[in-house]
Amino acid sequence: MKIRIISVGKLKERWFHEAQAEYLKRLSRFARIEIEEVRDEPAPKNASAGEIEVLMKKEGERIRAAIDKNGGEIIILTPEGRKQDSYGFAEMVKRYGDMGRDMTFVIGGSYGISRDIKALTGMQLSFSDLTFPHRLFRIMLLEQIYRAFKINANEEYHK
Repeated sequence: MKIRIISVGKLKERWFHEAQAEYLKRLSRFARIEIEEVRDEPAPKNASAGEIEVLMKKEGERIRAAIDKNGGEIIILTPEGRKQDSYGFAEMVKRYGDMGRDMTFVIGGSYGISRDIKALTGMQLSFSDLTFPHRLFRIMLLEQIYRAFKINANEEYHK
């Protein structure tokens, strides 16, 4: 199974790189994970709603290009999405794996994901009503993917 993560923005901090590398290493026995970073659009300080809409549209065009070349089952990660627990997430990963389908997760930038990208799929997923920095969220997603494979393999997950 191949799982792709399309994420707006680059990881800058060393500890994020280290955490990502650790989860990619752990996941390598379960699936092939590919991460594609698309450039984030600089936002003016105190950006207006119109400026944010333009910014999200530009980022959305980059996301769309990455989706088009990657394919797979598209899952948009957004606060408005459906919530599920780790077992439900694990079941979803298993179901796509059993069908031989690759998965593409999309993480937006600081202001979220444009309506155009959200309209590409009916699968929108939310991890929480809380707001997380999108760079930290990438690590959280990797952790949940790893947890899903451990659950599906009936292996103990050390907390």
